[in-house]
Amino acid sequence: MTIQLTEWQGKRLHFVGIGGAGMSGLARIALSHGISVSGSDAKDSTVLSALGALGAEVHAAHLASQVDGADFVIYSTAINQNNVEIVRARELNLPILTRAEALATLMTDSRSIAVAGTHGKTTTSSMLTVALQACGLDPSFAIGGTLTSSGSNAHRGTGDLFVAEADESDGSFIEYRPFAAIVTNVEHDHVDYFATEADVTQAFADFAATISKGGYLVYCADDAGSAHLASSVSGLNLISYGTSVGADLFIDSINLLPMGSTARVLWKGRAIGTMSLQVPGQHNVLNAGAALAMGLALGAPAAEMLTGIASFHGTGRRFELKATVHGIRIIARLKFR
Repeated sequence: MTIQLTEWQGKRLHFVGIGGAGMSGLARIALSHGISVSGSDAKDSTVLSALGALGAEVHAAHLASQVDGADFVIYSTAINQNNVEIVRARELNLPILTRAEALATLMTDSRSIAVAGTHGKTTTSSMLTVALQACGLDPSFAIGGTLTSSGSNAHRGTGDLFVAEADESDGSFIEYRPFAAIVTNVEHDHVDYFATEADVTQAFADFAATISKGGYLVYCADDAGSAHLASSVSGLNLISYGTSVGADLFIDSINLLPMGSTARVLWKGRAIGTMSLQVPGQHNVLNAGAALAMGLALGAPAAEMLTGIASFHGTGRRFELKATVHGIRIIARLKFR
């Protein structure tokens, strides 16, 4: 059962591995709610310093004594279960939460939108966040990359929407129980966790089953796995997007450029304008289509959504243009292992 955010008021959260991108983002959101935060990491960093400046009690080492006085312990997937702080938390019979479980709690007072899929999660969730901001909605967000526009990967907004990247790699995305979700594609990946393609398919089916009844599932009509998922669910508002004729958000007349693209978009048969992107590739056209479809499904104005998507310059180290020297573009790309 998901812990409600109100249960954290007046409590102290201790993050084991607080220096990681995902964990530090959750810590910042918790601090913005006035929740007491402490945490540790293996070494000092600018991230720890920044969290300390926001009021967190941070430590550049893992010590069992640092857990004493905490009410909840949250750990990242990078933390070994034999970590001395995890062991101490067990000795104290403290609730021990994964990052996904903690994020689910932070979303309990919001209309949450989970962005899932084998590929494109970070970019799509980032595009959706920027587009909703262009509509003046100020959503909260927790995503896997840093927005180049704000320099942050997490934020507590003033609006009631919360955009979260939903990572399927360990099956933990079933914790989020969102009001709405995007599934960009479904393919066999993370073979260390999912032995077969059927295992992946089942995981996404389990995820879709957690979407609130009467909520929204936005799926890619061009992707067989995503379309199959949509055909198997019930009780949800289904919204399709893609270049497939008949998609609710139909993308047409795509013009791919060296560092961007344009495309004509129709929403339920009606032309709503040209979608312009400052990030390259047809895959990003589809990512943008997913973000646009979700915004329109929730009632956001098309013109502002398109303006927001056009302003999107990417996320940190996701094919990020760093410089152009003598006509040569220097691109930063996150290394995946």
